Amino acid sequence: MSANPSREPTMRRPSTHRRLLPTTDTDPYCPTPAHPVRCRARQVDSDDQFEPHHHAWGQLAYCARGLLQVTVVHTDAADEHSPLETTTIVPPSRAVWIPPLARHAVTIVESAQLLTLYIDASAVPAHWTRSRVLVVSPLLRELVHALNRPLRPSGEAGRALHTLLFDEMEHADTQPLGVPMPSATGGDRRLRNLCEAVMEAPAQHATLAAWATHGGASERTLARLFRDELGTSFQRWRQQVVLAHALPMLARGVSVGRVAEASGYASESAFSAMFKSAMGLPPTRLREQARAQPQAGTASSTRA
Repeated sequence: MSANPSREPTMRRPSTHRRLLPTTDTDPYCPTPAHPVRCRARQVDSDDQFEPHHHAWGQLAYCARGLLQVTVVHTDAADEHSPLETTTIVPPSRAVWIPPLARHAVTIVESAQLLTLYIDASAVPAHWTRSRVLVVSPLLRELVHALNRPLRPSGEAGRALHTLLFDEMEHADTQPLGVPMPSATGGDRRLRNLCEAVMEAPAQHATLAAWATHGGASERTLARLFRDELGTSFQRWRQQVVLAHALPMLARGVSVGRVAEASGYASESAFSAMFKSAMGLPPTRLREQARAQPQAGTASSTRA
């Protein structure tokens, strides 16, 4: 493995080319204790962006097609070893859970069919306090699409649908697609600067010692900060950066060889081995899933 310079775009792109979407047009979709789950479906274009905002309710953002980048900042750090801010890549067949009141921003990396469930805080289980990426099972996918129909089940049928939805969300497999970041306000600035530099150059496979020479802190101090503030090691954290960089390219159909090179790997096989170990499937499978996914929800209506 070696550090190979890349001209491929990274996940952090200039915001001047982004179109800001409104975050205050949610009134028709607001959940209530009487109607605790509402679904909003829309087509969003590449580089559309929702600026940082928050809601009183929780939400499940499901990417039926395309690719999202979601940054969540938690207002309540119940676990001191859990990061306050996480930037997550959401590929097709995945969804991200955002707890009530958590401040979040969304960037559309690739044009997407976005289905969002708004869930009233009164219905959110007490332990769903942290954002996480869910693997969307076929059943969970169909439950989301069922909630998007013009005539949704009500009464006993509606309550049964919600019970099944919450059970599927509770037991869904999760994937570590997030890149935790130190708090922009309360975190160590040296660690934040280093993390931002690595995210800007994901193909540079430099050691923590090499980064430390430019970070204003010793390797030992930075290693401790990674453990204390992010609850992980530098090596594991940097792997998440590489995955976040690679996923959008794979979703666009870029060859595995080119993605490996742009991610700083000297060989396609080394990159594929890392990807399979982290994701549980080879990168070629993800490309196949991304191509097949648009057909999954063709029977469901989509509202602007």
